[in-house]
Amino acid sequence: MFAQLKIILINTTHPGNIGAVARAMKNMGFRELCLVSPKEFPSEVATARASGAEDILQGAMVVQSLEDAVADCHRVFGLSARLRKISMPLMNSRRAALEIEKLHQDNPTQKIALVFGQEQSGLSNEALAKCHYQVLIPAEPSFASLNLAQAVQIMVYELRMAGVGVESEGYQQNEMSENSEELATAEAVEGFYAHLEKSLIQIGFLNPQMPGHLMHYLRRLFAKSRLTNLELNILRGILTSIQKRV
Repeated sequence: MFAQLKIILINTTHPGNIGAVARAMKNMGFRELCLVSPKEFPSEVATARASGAEDILQGAMVVQSLEDAVADCHRVFGLSARLRKISMPLMNSRRAALEIEKLHQDNPTQKIALVFGQEQSGLSNEALAKCHYQVLIPAEPSFASLNLAQAVQIMVYELRMAGVGVESEGYQQNEMSENSEELATAEAVEGFYAHLEKSLIQIGFLNPQMPGHLMHYLRRLFAKSRLTNLELNILRGILTSIQKRV
C-alpha cells in the first residue's frame, strides 16, 4: 500500500507547506508526492521545512492539472471538510484508511490517490467531482480547517496504522469491498464520462445549452459502482452502438 499511494497537492501557495507535507509523508513511510500547479517549487523554503525529507521533494512530480495527476489512479479520495449540495460518497479519515487498506489487499497493484486542496480555499467543487469519495477529518465543527501538512499527517498516520494491522473493532466489511478485478483508472473513467455526455447530447436527452446538474449526478452514480475495466468497456460499447443507430 505504501508504494501504491500518491499524495496530491493542488495549487499550494506556500512552499513551506510542501516541505512539511514531504516530512509528514516520510515519517509514515509514504514517498510519492504530486504537485498540481504549485505557486513556487522547487524552493529553498520547502527544502528547509522538509527537515531530512529532501528526497521526497526531489522525486515529486509537477503537473498542470488534476486530470494529469490522477490519470494512472484507480481510486481517488478527496479531502474536504465542506459538505456539498451534490454530495459524493462520504467517509471519515479512519474509515477511508481502512477502506484503502482493503482495496490494497484485494488488488495490490491498484494505484490510489489522496487529494488535498489549496490552503485557503480547500478542495474546489470541480476538483472533488474528479474524486470517487470525499473524506473528512472529524475535527471540531466550529473550527474544522486544518493546516495542510497537519491534514496530510493525520491521513498518512491512519494509513500506516491500517497497513500495519491496527485493531479495527467495529469496522465491518461493506458494499465498498472490492474483488481482485482491476478497477478502471481515473483517465479511463473520464474518457467514459466524455463519451456518455456526447451520446446524451446526440440522442437529445441532454441539452448542452442548459445542462443543469445531470452529469454531476451521473458521475456520483458511477462513482458508487466502482467501475472495472471490463465494465467500462461494456458501457462504452453500448454508447457506441447507440451512436451508430442515431
